[in-house]
Amino acid sequence: MKISVLGCGRWGSFIAWYQATQLKNQVISWGPQGDYSYEILKNTGKNDYVTLDKSITLTCDLKYAVTESDVIIISISSQGLRGFMKKITAHPVKDKIFVLCMKGIETHTGKRLSEILIESGIEKDKIAVWVGPGHIQAFTQGIPNCMVIDSYNQELTRYIADNFKSNLIRFYYGNDIIGTEFGAAAKNVLGIAAGVLDGSGYVSLKGPLMARGAYEVGKLIQAMGGKFSSAYGLAHLGDYETTLFSEYSHNRRYGEMMSQGHKFDKLAEGVMTAKAMKELGDKYKIELPITNAVYEACFLSNPFESGDGANSCMQIILKLFDRETKSEF
Repeated sequence: MKISVLGCGRWGSFIAWYQATQLKNQVISWGPQGDYSYEILKNTGKNDYVTLDKSITLTCDLKYAVTESDVIIISISSQGLRGFMKKITAHPVKDKIFVLCMKGIETHTGKRLSEILIESGIEKDKIAVWVGPGHIQAFTQGIPNCMVIDSYNQELTRYIADNFKSNLIRFYYGNDIIGTEFGAAAKNVLGIAAGVLDGSGYVSLKGPLMARGAYEVGKLIQAMGGKFSSAYGLAHLGDYETTLFSEYSHNRRYGEMMSQGHKFDKLAEGVMTAKAMKELGDKYKIELPITNAVYEACFLSNPFESGDGANSCMQIILKLFDRETKSEF
């Protein structure tokens, strides 16, 4: 297959490495000129995660990247996707297959990422998403994991999953694009909450966090037209280990450092997803107590300015214990 991977940060560089070394596909890796992630690969041929295989073509020419391949995989910051699609659709991409290997909800619209592609003019049946558990540091050590491919088109789902599978990644066929996309984005919010618990010494509360977090996410997925059970699949609950416990999780680390009054300087998609989820919860009239607590901790508590992050964040989390007693399900 001819594959172009747009975005050469942490996941983008791994995807290019995976496609070239594990699947032996023809791979183009694209990044914007001047961007740190692109320049480090251009100058050294490697980053903190992978060494680019010599068969990979590294370029900053977007037109070349999107016209030379049959399948275009996008892995960038979710909030920049809509603007990026304007650049992509300036080129002839009508017949291309798009795979989104990224997680998030557009903050100012509440739209899922595949919806942004559709609104940008990409045909619905040519859009797939690739999500699920796994850390690059583990994959590159040969430690396998399971992930999921989903789309609006079951033929496309099977085509991508069957052609992307290897001994390193076992793929499952998704059958709920709403639940898969939303569940994948929402788990990052739970990751921030887990980090706050880690940083404040309340690690034993991760059990209730996982049980109640998946439940509230399932309720919102259902209200949005997806399947409640999707919250318990690989895209959400199945990704908790890598998001709520792993030292490599950016979202968990963001919450941990926030609880200690420090800022984490790398991308944590859960911050903006918490804002989007809060607004969606209000829109659909779904109670999201954990999500709202994370939103308050990130946007309203000012833990960095107060210098008392642990007290500020934990007071918000502990307020959940003041809620009235109710049936579990």
